[in-house]
Amino acid sequence: MAERGQLPPPAKRLCCRPGYGSACRPGQRAGGAGLASGALCAGPSSAAAAAALGLLPLGKTQSPESLLDIAARKVAEKWPFQRVEERFERIPEPVQRRIVYWSFPRSEREICMYSSFNTGADDPTAAAAGGVATAPGGAADPAAAADENRLPFRRGIALLDGGCVDNVLQVGFHLSGTVTEPAMQSEPETVCNVAISFDRCKITSVTCSCGNKDIFYCAHVVALSLYRIRKPDQVKLHLPISETLFQMNRDQLQKFVQYLITVHHTEVLPTAQKLADEILSQNSEINQVHGAPDPTAGASIDDENCWHLDEEQVQEQVKLFLSQGGYHGSGKQLNLLFAKVREMLKMRDSNGARMLTLITEQFMADPRLSLWRQQGTAMTDKYRQLWDELGALWMCIVLNPHCKLEQKSSWLKQLKKWNSVDVCPWEDGNHGNDLPNLTNALPQGANANQDSSNRPHRTVFTRAIEACDLHWQDSHLQHIISSDLYTNYCYHDDTENLLFDSQGWPLWHEHVPTACARVDALRSHGYPREALRLAIAIVNTLRRQQQKQLEMFRAQKKELLHRGVTSITNLEGWVGHPLDPIGTLFSSLMEACRVDDESFHGFSDFTDHVGQCKSLDYHHLPAHKLFEEGESYLTLAVEVALIGLGQQRIMPDGLYAQEKVCRNEEQLISKLQEIELDDTLVKIFRKQAVFLLEAGPYSGLGEVIHRESVPMHTFAKYLFTSLLPHDAELAYKTALRAMRLLVLESTAPSGDMSRPHHIASVVPNRYPRWFTLSHIESQQCELASTMLTAAKGDVRRLETVLESIQKNIHSSSHIFKLAQDAFKIATLLDSLPDITLLKVSLELGLQVMRMTLSTLNWRRREMVRWLVTCATEVGVYALDSIMQNWFTLFTPTEATSIVATTVMSNSTIVRLHLDCHQQEKLASSARTLALQCAMKDPQNCALSALTLCEKDHIAFETAYQIVLDAATTGMSYSQLFTIARYMEHRGYPMRAYKLATLAMTHLNLSYNQDTHPAINDVLWACALSHSLGKNELAAIIPLVVKSVKCATVLSDILRRCTLTTPGMVGLHGRRNSGKLMSLDKAPLRQLLDATIGAYINTTHSRLTHISPRHYSEFIEFLSKARETFLMAHDGHIQFTQFIDNLKQIYKGKKKLMMLVRERFG
Repeated sequence: MAERGQLPPPAKRLCCRPGYGSACRPGQRAGGAGLASGALCAGPSSAAAAAALGLLPLGKTQSPESLLDIAARKVAEKWPFQRVEERFERIPEPVQRRIVYWSFPRSEREICMYSSFNTGADDPTAAAAGGVATAPGGAADPAAAADENRLPFRRGIALLDGGCVDNVLQVGFHLSGTVTEPAMQSEPETVCNVAISFDRCKITSVTCSCGNKDIFYCAHVVALSLYRIRKPDQVKLHLPISETLFQMNRDQLQKFVQYLITVHHTEVLPTAQKLADEILSQNSEINQVHGAPDPTAGASIDDENCWHLDEEQVQEQVKLFLSQGGYHGSGKQLNLLFAKVREMLKMRDSNGARMLTLITEQFMADPRLSLWRQQGTAMTDKYRQLWDELGALWMCIVLNPHCKLEQKSSWLKQLKKWNSVDVCPWEDGNHGNDLPNLTNALPQGANANQDSSNRPHRTVFTRAIEACDLHWQDSHLQHIISSDLYTNYCYHDDTENLLFDSQGWPLWHEHVPTACARVDALRSHGYPREALRLAIAIVNTLRRQQQKQLEMFRAQKKELLHRGVTSITNLEGWVGHPLDPIGTLFSSLMEACRVDDESFHGFSDFTDHVGQCKSLDYHHLPAHKLFEEGESYLTLAVEVALIGLGQQRIMPDGLYAQEKVCRNEEQLISKLQEIELDDTLVKIFRKQAVFLLEAGPYSGLGEVIHRESVPMHTFAKYLFTSLLPHDAELAYKTALRAMRLLVLESTAPSGDMSRPHHIASVVPNRYPRWFTLSHIESQQCELASTMLTAAKGDVRRLETVLESIQKNIHSSSHIFKLAQDAFKIATLLDSLPDITLLKVSLELGLQVMRMTLSTLNWRRREMVRWLVTCATEVGVYALDSIMQNWFTLFTPTEATSIVATTVMSNSTIVRLHLDCHQQEKLASSARTLALQCAMKDPQNCALSALTLCEKDHIAFETAYQIVLDAATTGMSYSQLFTIARYMEHRGYPMRAYKLATLAMTHLNLSYNQDTHPAINDVLWACALSHSLGKNELAAIIPLVVKSVKCATVLSDILRRCTLTTPGMVGLHGRRNSGKLMSLDKAPLRQLLDATIGAYINTTHSRLTHISPRHYSEFIEFLSKARETFLMAHDGHIQFTQFIDNLKQIYKGKKKLMMLVRERFG
């Protein structure tokens, strides 16, 4: 709250002497000389006062409380003081004193609530006891303790305990004092003046000179308030100042005013003079009103009785948090504000609704809403969750069982106003929701048959607006929440909506989320016992509905199983629902397990406010017998969670709604995992698992479900791990049933919509836009992995799980993960390999190979390598098998370059301890594979095939012939050059030469490709031909002349051929004494002419688009050309003629021609 160093707001009460008109108070005051002197706030006895304040148990008081104190305390709680004055003509001074005394708040809970966020303790006043924040494990959390110590409430306690509160004075309904803030390292000691007004045990305004601006009371206000609560006998108490003034005569009043002005002349003198002028003026406004305001006289009849809440600061803080966009912990701060609203509601504080209204107004004014709407982008997930909480809180507020009609009307008007704004967020994030109305849940309702496209979008406020039509006046509902003894044994199972079940326990038939919203509202408004009673009735109703659904399915089972499809499902799932019905029931029941009976009853005056219901003739049972034998709140909580998680429901539209389904399911399961299972809970698990398996389309684990039902993988994994130690057969049966993912089954129909049913049907053929499909598939994979791990060593179960995986998992990456998981489990270092699990791993790997053979997958190479590793672990027969069936598993390239190569490696032979016979068998399979791959894809597999067949002459020759056959058609020059080089390396120069000549026929180097990667291959081929002899060189030069047009490459080849004699260097490096080849004869003459021609053509090509910055480079090029020209016997003449032609043709390029003349004449 904002406390500022300004004067308190003017008082609303007008007080005057008796007889001064209708506005005057008629009561006569009992005068006395001691009225103005003041008295201490002590009650009948200090012990009695302490007991009244709750500081001592009543049983330990030294004397009984007086009737005066009892009556004064009740009056101080309920009546404004003006009503007391108007009701009684004479109010004795002792009575006034006791009313004023008891009007100050007596509990520290509210002081704590208005001065700190709830730090997580169930009791917000835990801090008052000096408790230290603890981590979940019980150890002290230093960070949390430091944060808590900074809260105003904790600091206020420290100031009080440090003796920093002084000059405490209570005048009527006004408390003042000074609080000294001790000096800090960088700040001097400061004294803060604090003033507090209060009425009917609530603080109605606060001011403090510290100037603090915050939502909460400052530490100084806390310190003064706690001083008054803890040390009431040390506070001087005076009656309202107007009472004191009534006892003064004119001289005393004048003296009083003059002394007051003298003491505070600098502050009040201008105001005093202004008031004096107005009073002396007969027609002034001040003289038209009887009496004068008294800030200490308490509240008037018309004043609203509520705790002081600084609305401006609430708005500013929320606006600030929203502007930070989720950074700097703003999301956490907003959640703390929501928690504060819930805390206020639980304390039945009217400021809860006020504060939520202020928060909502700032949320609606957030400029990002319109920006996101314009851009068509979704709000962030965390921000979306804040809106969800906002809507849920409004639902709680409008369902307050004791709110007045005018309050509800006011809220409804405000909600409709927000709801009509264009940027108001929709309930499911981005899509309109066409679910039935809260009070019309079944499709027979008036809105059931409307076209969904014509329905207005449901916003976050729609449910709260609809809830305004709900009431609490139903007599059956009143009896349920008012008594533990409400039962009836007159049971007749002949109607759909019975009031009692077969054991006589009450049922409550209502749209389940709506009924659970009532439970949440009761809990939120401080009625935990009533909420628990209604929650039990709802759970009993759900259990009865379960049984009815099972019976209904059994009657239709034959027909449904014959059709294989169903239209029965729930459009509105309970898990992931905006109202979180299952979470509400679970929390309510679990809360009852944790609290003791006395604290749980908390507020017990619920029925005091509710209209009396007509008395009915019921047979009553003790409250503790409302459970079956062995049942408890804990078993009910677990069972209702299992019921909700196992419900078959349709996958909602929209990314956010689908993510919420997943998130809420995981949150609920996480809470269940905190519960240690005993025999009783295991029975509940068994019972629910059997029901879910047998309940058909009403269960997410039934035999027949709708194609787009929410999958049960996450839930089934939890059921499996929970049941496995106790009932393995049931655990596997449940998990295997849950493995399906029908939305990915291309043959699965969308459902038979021909017959109406009492459960809402799904729109036919709706395109399955499952935004969370990747997450769902990963959960399916996790379930399968869990089963594989558990089934290790059990051949029958492993085969069953493998079959389920192959049937239901459609993602190759997830099957690959399962294969890897199985492999890791099967080959743990601390045990012998599990051969069955290894075979499962291999089988899954083979399936991955088949699935990804014709599709692109960036992990394909990794998958192939892993499969070979897995097959190696399985044994030699597995390796042999994958090579014999390679065409169904691998591409030819993979089969030769990875599979066969790895199988034939020394490491594999050593790993498997193969004998010669086994090695030869594998080698034979590898060679067969290699030749088949080379035939199918010679371009990519020929070299690998040659390598694999090296040790077998027939196979090698076959592979070589395959290369030759493919060389003329499908192979590129680079592939042929590579194989040719391999042949030379292996000692087959003639075969290398043959392949090189074939490669040359595919090559074409233009005049400007002087950096082409094939140049080295051409030079190598010419060198190889030269080394083999004149005939080979003579045969390849025409191919070179035909394929290569680049002058520099040709000149390089020419020079190399003239350096040595063809065939001069043999295979063993011995030189012969042959003569060098003549440039005037074939084949070098042909090469020389081609080189000179290439230089001439290249020169003309370069001169066509030459720029001055390339002139010097061009001159160097001509110099190299001259060298080649001069190799011919008439080269000098040819080059001179060539230069002269250039000068004539390109005479326009004067600068360039000048450079040519300078260099070449």
